[in-house]
Parts: sequence; structure tokens; C-alpha cells
Amino acid sequence: MSLLKTGVVGVGHLGYHHARTYAGLEHVELAGVVDVDRGRAEKAGEDFGAAVCGSIGELVKLGVDAVSVAVPTTQHYGVVLELLKAGVDVLVEKPISATVGEGREMVAAARGLGRVLQVGHIERFNGAVMALMRFVKLPRFIECHRLSPYPSRGDDVSVVHDLMIHDLDLVLALVGTRAVQVDAVGVPVFSQYEDIANARIRFESGCVANLTCSRISVDRMRKIRVFEQDAYLSTDYSEQEVLVYRKKPGRVEPGRSPMELVTVESLPVEREEPLKRELESFVDCVRNGCRPVVSGEDGLAALELAQQVVDTARATRVRGSG
Repeated sequence: MSLLKTGVVGVGHLGYHHARTYAGLEHVELAGVVDVDRGRAEKAGEDFGAAVCGSIGELVKLGVDAVSVAVPTTQHYGVVLELLKAGVDVLVEKPISATVGEGREMVAAARGLGRVLQVGHIERFNGAVMALMRFVKLPRFIECHRLSPYPSRGDDVSVVHDLMIHDLDLVLALVGTRAVQVDAVGVPVFSQYEDIANARIRFESGCVANLTCSRISVDRMRKIRVFEQDAYLSTDYSEQEVLVYRKKPGRVEPGRSPMELVTVESLPVEREEPLKRELESFVDCVRNGCRPVVSGEDGLAALELAQQVVDTARATRVRGSG
């Protein structure tokens, strides 16, 4: 197998781990890294044996086939378009872009140029989520909770774009139909944007999803619960565990607890670092020209729904204050 040359633009918190992972993949070379902070770039270059480039143009000249983009969201649009136009396949961290309009242009550019554009919704590569998605057939109700303490970064956007967008992407993938109604509330607490938010979304299929996210929680929680006609599934992202609850056939005898008719089983989960799975999948798409697990179109759909949640929450807040 030929060597695939990769690069990373932005080697801060997330990008550093992209560089680390590329450097450890078989038949993959981490050719170069770019960062506005020269010190960060030099550390990543030294740690993983990659060239330190002063610009995207310098990185492209190294002959890179594929690049991860992990710069601030407001810079996604310009960096991704430059790489796509240079003939490079791109994995861009979530959200795909700062605005829906920019995201649409990025998706159109990738399609027109015949390039791979993958969006870094990493939860899709969590072993528990992969097991859940293989099991679920026709969800009727979905409940998501994503709670965390106040972050040291990422508070320059709504918690919907920062955290809830992960779950919006998963819900869209699980349901498979478009949203027809969105109700939402959101409250700024420490930042000027929503720090806690809730959305109730009804889909064309009749499924209803209730999503709560907060970055002002004392405890951490990342869970999704899916209710089907004959089963209830509870998934813990952090523990990479999926429990399936089912009702046994038969009726409840007088004097006995209905819970005696409930069985609980744990789905088999392949536990592996989600980022490694994500980049392996990206590399495979680059080699074979196939559609990514989370395509540019998928990332755009998640952003469009996230923006609808934010717009609805802000309109609700304005009406409430009036």
C-alpha cells in the first residue's frame, strides 16, 4: 500500500492529537503541520517528526493528500476552501463552519472539485454509539443529555454549537428524516451566548427528540436514550456502554411486579480511541474516494438544525422579556 501524506492545520488542543494519531497510523506519514503559534507548531513537529510550515501553501507543496483542519471555527471557511482548491482532501473539526452560508459553499466546493470533505463529529466513532446505531431501527422518542463544567475554551459560541451539535448530528443519523418542528429555550449565564439550552424537535417520521446541554454543570454527563416500539436503549458515551431493556412476552400476574417481565442486556461494544477510528475512516475515504461516515452534507445538516435551535431559543427569550 502506498504511503498517504497527511498534514494538520492548527495544532492546539484538538489538532495536536490529530497529529499524534496520523503519526501512529500504518501506511500514513504526517508530513507537516501549520499553526499561527510557531511554538505550538514546533512542538508538534518535533514530537511527531513532521515539517513545520509557515503557511497552508508551504504545506501543500509537501505533496499532502489529506489534511485535518482544527483552527477556530471562524477560520474553517477560508482554510478549507484553500485546501480543497489545491486538490487536498479535508477533515474539518465540527461545526463545519461559523455560518450556514459558509457551510453550503464549502460543501458545494468539495462536490464540484471531487474532493473528500469529512466533518469531525467524533461521537459517531464512539464504540457505544456505533453499537447503538447498528441496533436502532425505528426510534419513537430520543432523549439526550450533555452536561459539563464551564470550559476554558469554546465559550465564544452558543452551547448549542459547542456541545448540542454532537447530539443533533446523532439524532439526525438515527431518525433519518427531516425536522418539522423545533421548540427551544436557552439562557446565557457566564457568557454572552447560551450556556444552557433545551430543544424539543419533532421529525417527519413522528419521532420526537428532547435534547439538553449545559456547560455550567458540576458533574459531567454524556448520555442518549432511545425508545422504540419493543425496546429502550440507554447509552453512556463516556463509559462506552449500551444497555437494552425489553419486555418479555406474557401478562403480569396479580401480586407480581411488572418489572419481572423486563430483561436487560448489554450490547457488545468494541472499545477503541474514537479519534483513531475517525482518522482511519477518513484515510480510507481518501484512498478509495468514498463518502465519509460524516460527510460535508451531514455536517451542514447538523449546523442548519443547530442554528434553527439557537434562533428559536433567542426568539423565545425576546418574547419572554417583552
